[in-house]
Amino acid sequence: MGRKLENSELGRLDVDTFKQAGKSPIILILDNIRSLNNIGSVFRTADAFLVKKIYLCGITATPPHKDIRKTALGATESVDWEYRENIVELITELQRAGAQTIAVEQAEGSIMLNDFEVPTDIEMALVFGNEVKGVSQEVVSTCDSILEIPQFGTKHSLNIAVSVGVVVWDVWNKIQKSPINKKPRKNGA
Repeated sequence: MGRKLENSELGRLDVDTFKQAGKSPIILILDNIRSLNNIGSVFRTADAFLVKKIYLCGITATPPHKDIRKTALGATESVDWEYRENIVELITELQRAGAQTIAVEQAEGSIMLNDFEVPTDIEMALVFGNEVKGVSQEVVSTCDSILEIPQFGTKHSLNIAVSVGVVVWDVWNKIQKSPINKKPRKNGA
């Protein structure tokens, strides 16, 4: 068995170095997220995988807020974020800039996450919706594609923060394994 590492042994980036580090081509869009703890958790995941930016839309709260800070553990300081009221306008803007917009939802025509082939040469904007209603039909219809997390139990959904973690990890892992990515990032470096 191995020895548990101390935080000082993990070789983590400080905030200034993180800001200067090359980012993954992943953008996260949170639409109408109610839970401040979920928002904070998404910031932590974004920090862990060098997400380029988080857009907070609709009723999604923005930092600084004590309940976001409680779960983000400082990631609101490292990860770039922006508030946008109108998500459809944002998605259209990102599409015009060349990003592939992907709703993470259970819908007709969705691509199962395990079958998703990551486009490594363009940015991907992953859209996550409200805890109860999910991604709205208007937003699903506006996005370029739909990604679904396969589930096999009795429940029909995962918590938003868990969904972000599962999808970002999978996409990150596929990017790192891509032959186009000649210098895979290891341990956040």
